[in-house]
Amino acid sequence: MKYQRTLVNKNEVIIESAYDSFHPEISGRYAIDMIFSGSADYTASGRDLTLFSENFIFFNQQTAYTKRINSPSKVRSMSVLFDPDFVSDFEYSRTAGDSILLDDPENYRKEAPVFVEAIYPLQGNMKFNMLHLKKHIDQGSTDALMLSSYLEHCLINYYEIYHSEVINREASLKFLSHTTKSEILRRLSIARDYIISNYNKNICLEDIARIACLSVNHFLRTFKQAYQQSPHQFLTSIRLQQAKYFLRNTDYPINEIVDIVGFECPSSFIRLFRNSFQVTPGQYR
Repeated sequence: MKYQRTLVNKNEVIIESAYDSFHPEISGRYAIDMIFSGSADYTASGRDLTLFSENFIFFNQQTAYTKRINSPSKVRSMSVLFDPDFVSDFEYSRTAGDSILLDDPENYRKEAPVFVEAIYPLQGNMKFNMLHLKKHIDQGSTDALMLSSYLEHCLINYYEIYHSEVINREASLKFLSHTTKSEILRRLSIARDYIISNYNKNICLEDIARIACLSVNHFLRTFKQAYQQSPHQFLTSIRLQQAKYFLRNTDYPINEIVDIVGFECPSSFIRLFRNSFQVTPGQYR
């Protein structure tokens, strides 16, 4: 097992490459955990989650969670643990008025933000920034100013994703009460994470709705409002994205990949893949 811990002021970056490891009861800081290859299991707030390759998960500072890796192939992961004051100051710099920022920067009450905890794809600017941060740490950089800049951009990237995946989706729900919208979106996020964590298994609609504490019909209606697709369409898209990962990064035969990601029929997988990405799985590989 390779385990590298780097302190950046009061923030911390942990880079791990392991077949088997266990980290119990991590808490006290905001956390972004990401998986570059393989998968890791998490338990947080009574939920069992699995984070697969090229995804990341966010935890609030008050959330205690555990992380376990137990895999026949090496799992590469990175955790960014943010000091609460670093995040509060970042939030303050975004929300405080210009007059306060200029005239009375020290006396403004800095609130600790609370986010909807969820799994997101590791892609775009977030992936680019994280890979560069990892590269600098792997190379032994001790430039605290540069590393802090990468951490700030990590928060910038996360806020952009959060606005798109939570704030905008919450606004799309057809309820008058903001409190109701927030609660529905929170429950839908739990259901969405359950689908992502179990994408390669045979899961049923009733189980997903039960996890979200919603009736089946209410769940179907609100999920479509928030994500512009049905739960089944979302599950299919997750399976196809994971299939792309395996086609890119492994030598597994296509028929084996079909089984790994949860499709039952190779021909339907090839058809769905071609319709989604305009190339066949073989051409993509």
